[in-house]
Amino acid sequence: MLTTLLRDSRALATLAVPLILTQLAQVALTTTDTLMMGLLGTQELAAGGLAIVIFNQLRTMGVGLVTSVGNQIAAAAARAEQTEEKGDHEEVRGIVRASLAVATLAGIAGAVLMILIGQALTWLGQDAAVVERTRTLLIALAPGLLPCLWFQAIRQFTVGMRRPQALLQITIASIAVNAGLNWVLIHGTWGLPRLGLTGIGVATSTVYLLSFVALYVSAKKDRELAPLLTLNAAKADPATVKRLISLGVPIAATYGSEAGFFSITALMAGSFGPAALAAHTAVNQLVYIVFQVAVGLSHAASINVSRELALGRTDDARRIKNTALACAAAVMTVVGIAYLALPQLVLAPFLDSGSGSGSDQALTIATHLLIVTAFLQFFDCAQNIGVGLLRGLDDTKSGFRITLIGYWAVGLPASWLLAYALGLDTLGIWLGLLIGLATTAVLLLRRYSASLTVRAGLMNARAAQPRQVPG
Repeated sequence: MLTTLLRDSRALATLAVPLILTQLAQVALTTTDTLMMGLLGTQELAAGGLAIVIFNQLRTMGVGLVTSVGNQIAAAAARAEQTEEKGDHEEVRGIVRASLAVATLAGIAGAVLMILIGQALTWLGQDAAVVERTRTLLIALAPGLLPCLWFQAIRQFTVGMRRPQALLQITIASIAVNAGLNWVLIHGTWGLPRLGLTGIGVATSTVYLLSFVALYVSAKKDRELAPLLTLNAAKADPATVKRLISLGVPIAATYGSEAGFFSITALMAGSFGPAALAAHTAVNQLVYIVFQVAVGLSHAASINVSRELALGRTDDARRIKNTALACAAAVMTVVGIAYLALPQLVLAPFLDSGSGSGSDQALTIATHLLIVTAFLQFFDCAQNIGVGLLRGLDDTKSGFRITLIGYWAVGLPASWLLAYALGLDTLGIWLGLLIGLATTAVLLLRRYSASLTVRAGLMNARAAQPRQVPG
């Protein structure tokens, strides 16, 4: 049993590790932008932060629309391996064309919506000077959404084909290019105009375009990927486009729902004062960084489930769940021990303990929150893996419905009750988060096991049917 677990863990890690490192590199990319904004001043940081929230919300939902592409590619590639005409991957090419069509539609719609939201900000009671800067930055960011989603479509293609290695190198290179472009365009060096905050938006859009081109060129140099990659989205099959959208909309809604859930808890934390909000923000950023491990494991497990089911191997698909959860538990145990044993060291990059009573109070609150987080992150990882496993079954609607129950029907009321009614303040919010995430994780994993059992029964029934002999 241990030998099987180790073998499955190695197979999962081959796909998961590049994805985890890519996710962490993307966190570094957005962190660079935030640091550059902070150097420009308080108003620029406020405007930039507001623009990034809007951009990220739309980008995240757009990414959700093409996330199922990797699963569809993996299943189609596995089916192609079983056909008599081995190497006939026309279904894969069709999915690639359709994914780029979906990405194009989502990118255009999202860019228009981004600009319209910027125009409506004054109606939401925001400071006029901040709004003006935010609008300008959103106009600079909007064109970048299109190549960003093209990049994601090709990324899902490479992941579905289980050849994601170039993703990490490209993402790491984009961090350096982004930082350099930010500096040049903000300050107007080398004869370029001095764009200030807007320069960050122009740099970000440029980096998304360059990243897309780099990933496309890299895939075209790969012997296995090159024949399957086509950019002719105009020839996309409408039925395939419709299927990808029907699978993607619940994923986009799930991502949007999760982002909204955590945004509301931030507002709740802010009601207890600046120190509570600072503590909440610091711990939430830690959770977000560690969460990238779950994202990588979830994607890898999801792709492998799609492949195993296409090959008719339900027992292997069941083992993937256990392997992914065991890998996540091992990482979360190490991180949890660090939270409990060295809280001040862990929080040092985010909170300064030597700059006044407010900072000391924030550090004290954050230290208490880390105790909850040491357990919360197990369920956070498990629920994300659960969503990915269900996606491997092409069941995206159940994942959305269950996360609505866990986040909004259980987690948010629990946070309110513990924080306000029972007077636990910010600690109560995070205990509520733990309860909501635990509920979501249990329901998702139960749904996956039940659905897989049904799928296995159907496959066995079909296999048991006697074949009709002609004449």
